[in-house]
Amino acid sequence: MALRLVLNCREIPSVFRYSSLFHHPRKILTTFGNDRQLTILRYTRNARNTRAESFAPRQTIVPTEVQGIVIESGYVDPSKIWRSFLFTVAFTTGSFIGVSIWEYETIRSRAMQALRSKLSVNWFKERMKHSRQEVEQWRKDITGWWNKLSPGERVFAPLCALNVIVYGLWRIPSLAPTMVKYFASNPAAKAVCWPMLLSTFSHYSLFHILANMYVLHSFSHAAVATLGREQFLGMYLSAGVIASFASHVFKTVVRQPGLSLGASGAIMGVLAYVCSQYPDTQLSILFLPMYTFSAGAAIKVIMGIDLAGVLLGWKIFDHAAHLGGAMFGLFWCYFGAQHVWPLREHFIGYWHEMRGPPKK
Repeated sequence: MALRLVLNCREIPSVFRYSSLFHHPRKILTTFGNDRQLTILRYTRNARNTRAESFAPRQTIVPTEVQGIVIESGYVDPSKIWRSFLFTVAFTTGSFIGVSIWEYETIRSRAMQALRSKLSVNWFKERMKHSRQEVEQWRKDITGWWNKLSPGERVFAPLCALNVIVYGLWRIPSLAPTMVKYFASNPAAKAVCWPMLLSTFSHYSLFHILANMYVLHSFSHAAVATLGREQFLGMYLSAGVIASFASHVFKTVVRQPGLSLGASGAIMGVLAYVCSQYPDTQLSILFLPMYTFSAGAAIKVIMGIDLAGVLLGWKIFDHAAHLGGAMFGLFWCYFGAQHVWPLREHFIGYWHEMRGPPKK
């Protein structure tokens, strides 16, 4: 597999190919350019190359410079999949341990606040009075707005904010090399692990981020109401990294390196979980509310299309990432929430011993 760089100077803006299927695309980064130049990266098979030759050379990384941006591409070393796999396992485990500690500390803090309010009512009143004097009016307004949000919206808001910040960073030309290196997943790059996570918060076009955030907002309510914010966050982050790993595996098998970014792998995990947990719920497509269908049928059709994309080699979307995220969502619905999540109690016991008794 050889990388062929084609430069076309035309009067068109830079374009990213995307999928609008149910408004949750996982983009495959294929272009760089500005308003007067379109640069397209195409992966083509050299007519002289045989199947064996694609694995013969050991040039694991072929840097290509496009408008000052170094893109690492070329031969994908299959042995690098182990790095992606180990990072996926470590991050998934660490994310669930982290949210378990968060859950424990939240419960502990609430219990201590309740205990202190009973033991020292005057102390509590004085503290509240002092706090009201220090807090400015704008902070009160923000606190009031935050308290009015539903549990799902309180989880969605920070995730959306992170995605918006990263989207803004893509608009800064001087940061383009850093964004490509760390916020676009590429199995042929030197930096393999952290981009698997950071790329799930990365969007280049306005439509891409709006579509993904719309779907995340639509399905996060039901997921958070069922799982709780801590378990939901652990599932969401893990689904994103697992989706990136599935993309790495697919690109290595078919020997087609490429850049991928977008939150749709993680969102597919949430979508698959909600649709499997509530299969009879009626859904509709934006702008076509008159057509409804069951959630169970929707996830089957979506996964069927992504499976066809993987088998038929469609290259418009990152179908492997979609399938990876969706399969983890199904796993969590039918097994993880019932058998994996309760295992955190063993770790929490050790954490409680390490923390010791609360201070008075």
